[in-house]
Order: sequence, then C-alpha cells, then structure tokens
Amino acid sequence: MTDHGRAGMTPGRTLLFAVAGGAAVGNLYWAQPLLDDIASSLGTSAALAGLLVTLTQVGYALGILLVVPLGDVLDRKRLIPGVLIASAAALLFATVAPSFAVLLVALAFVGLTTVAGQLLIPLAGDLADPASRGRVVGTIASGVLTGILVSRTVSGLVAEAFGWRAIYVVAAAAALVFAVLLRRAVPQLDRRERVPYPTLIVSVFRAVAAHRSVRVTLVISATVFAVFTMFWTALTFLLSGEPYGYSTSAIGLVGLAGLAGAVAAQRVGRLHDRGLSVPVTGGALVLVLLSLVVAGLGARSIVVVLVAVVLLDVGVQAANVLNQTRLFAIDPAARSRLNTAFVTGNFVGGAIGSTVASVLWNVGGWTAVTVGGAVLLGFALTVWAVHRRRGLVVTAGH
Repeated sequence: MTDHGRAGMTPGRTLLFAVAGGAAVGNLYWAQPLLDDIASSLGTSAALAGLLVTLTQVGYALGILLVVPLGDVLDRKRLIPGVLIASAAALLFATVAPSFAVLLVALAFVGLTTVAGQLLIPLAGDLADPASRGRVVGTIASGVLTGILVSRTVSGLVAEAFGWRAIYVVAAAAALVFAVLLRRAVPQLDRRERVPYPTLIVSVFRAVAAHRSVRVTLVISATVFAVFTMFWTALTFLLSGEPYGYSTSAIGLVGLAGLAGAVAAQRVGRLHDRGLSVPVTGGALVLVLLSLVVAGLGARSIVVVLVAVVLLDVGVQAANVLNQTRLFAIDPAARSRLNTAFVTGNFVGGAIGSTVASVLWNVGGWTAVTVGGAVLLGFALTVWAVHRRRGLVVTAGH
C-alpha cells in the first residue's frame, strides 16, 4: 500500500463513506411509498407497480454478485466514482421514463448500480488499522442502515411537495456529488493482481468453500436476516389491521424506531476491536430472541411493539456488523468477494423470511410469525454455540 493509502480511515473519510453509503442504498427504497402515485401517473395498477420494488431488488442482487467482486481487482479510486456516475445516469433515466415499462427497466439499472456502499465497506476494512477496523466498519454500516430507514420518509416528503419524479432528480444529483467527493477522498492504492472476470466470480464461491469460519458466519447471518424480514413483513400486517388500523405513513414512522439499530451498529464494532466479537454475537442473538418473545406477548400494545422493534433492530444490526467485520479479517485479499457472499446470503435469507412470514401469518397470525422466528433464532444460536470456540474464531494465521 502506498504512503497515501496508509493515511487510513480518518474521521472525515469514515463519515464520508458512511453518508455516501447511506445515500446510495436509499435508491432501493425511494419507490416504496410512491407506488400509488406512480401507478396513477403512468396508467397502471398499484399491484403491478409493486414490480418496481421487486425489479430494483433483483438488479441490486445482480450488482452485488457481478460488480462488487471487482473491488478486489480494480482501482477503487476509479471504480466507486464510476459506479456512482452510472447510478446517477440510471436515476435520471427513471426521472424521464415516459411509460411504466421504461421505468421498470430504469429502476432495474438503478438496483444494478446501487452497490457503492458495498464497495466502500470492504475498502474501509482495507484502509483501517486492525485495532480500529470494527469501529470503522460499524460506523459505515450504521450510515447504510440509516439510509435504508430514512429513505422512505424522505421520498414521501419530496414527492408530496414536488411529485414522484423529483426524488430521482435529487438522488441523481447526490450520486454525482458523492462521485466527485470520493474520487478525491479514496487514496491511491497499490495495483492489484489482474484476474480474469469469470475466474473472479467463481472465486467468490471458492472463498466460501475455503474457510469454515466463512460458512458458519454466513449461515448465522442469513438466518438472522430471515428473522428480521419475517418480523418487518408481518409487522405491516399487524399494524394495518385491528386494533391499530395504521396508515402506510404511520407504519413508516414506526420503522424509524429502528434507528436504534443504527446506533448499535456504530457502537458495537468497538467490541470487535477488543476481541469480543464471538461472545457479543451470541449476546446479540439472545437479544433478538428476547425481542420476539416481547413482541409475541405484547402484540396489542403499541408501546410493547416499539420496545420489541428497538430490541430486534439493535440485536440484528449488532450481529450483522460483527459477522461482517470477522469476515474481513479472514482473507484481506478477498474482502470484496467475501462481502459479496455476505450480502448475497443475507439477501437470500431475507427473501425466504418475507415468504415464510406471509405463510405463517395466514396459518396463525402474529403468534405464528413470532414463534417461527424464535425457532429460526434457536437454530442460529445452536450453530453459534457449536462453533463459537473454533468455527467462528479468526486466528492470526488467516
């Protein structure tokens, strides 16, 4: 690494990475509160408009698999701004989309190019000193989570004032600004070994196969994320029905209680730096389990539900940051590829969780969902307990 690269993750650079990552990931969620407006504007049904969210997420999954591994072989001083510029172009394409079909294509490309945050996190892992890596990764993960949580609220406010297309103009402008700032802020790093692209993609799976600690971590993380999406999917059903009858905007405000998870993500990385990653991961899993118990027993009290939301988000985000930071310590040369495996595993777990939530809700309502989530958490805790002494510990030899 060059001397400039050794400047490491200064507070200013860490803050920039966190804000840029949060702004980028918000692109995945702008459309969610606007589906009725978009459907009315483009002459389609609200149900069909839901495909906009689906295709954006599919594009994001492809971007994680096909673009993020490039962070291990290309110059990220050019790659990350380039991805942001491509994202800005896709957002502007969405702004002028004359039909629903064109908007579908535009938002699929938005998803494909909305991966700057997942390139910045492993880059931060490279630049940070080992003694502060957990704190730095936690701070940036906190920024990404905050972007997810506030994006729906920001989108609704901008659309109410200026129409649904305006949020994509704002997002495109932000992407261009961050492209310029990151082009200047990302240090010049040593040239990396060239790897043919097909070999690079295959090596994502080889990196998973090569390390038991990676496989164990991915199983735990995907399971926790499945529980997370189960909870939030079913919470929409719970709060929109009796005794609550909340509107979509009111349910969105309940989601802001999850900002506690962003605070946890920012703080918990310090515990990794102190060598407590594995035991604290177990504690985070117990906290998620406790949140499900609280939610199941207090389903008819919004105060109790909010307590459960805070407990769940703190536990899930703590586990998420610790799992991700441990992966970065396993193979420094493959951090982007390991991050690809990590995010893909979470994405698959989240998709399964959403599906299972709908099935369990139809079978037994909120009680069935919380019991099902508790069973999954029991599985994750069992995997953690079996492997906590060897399978999750990253030794200096790695």
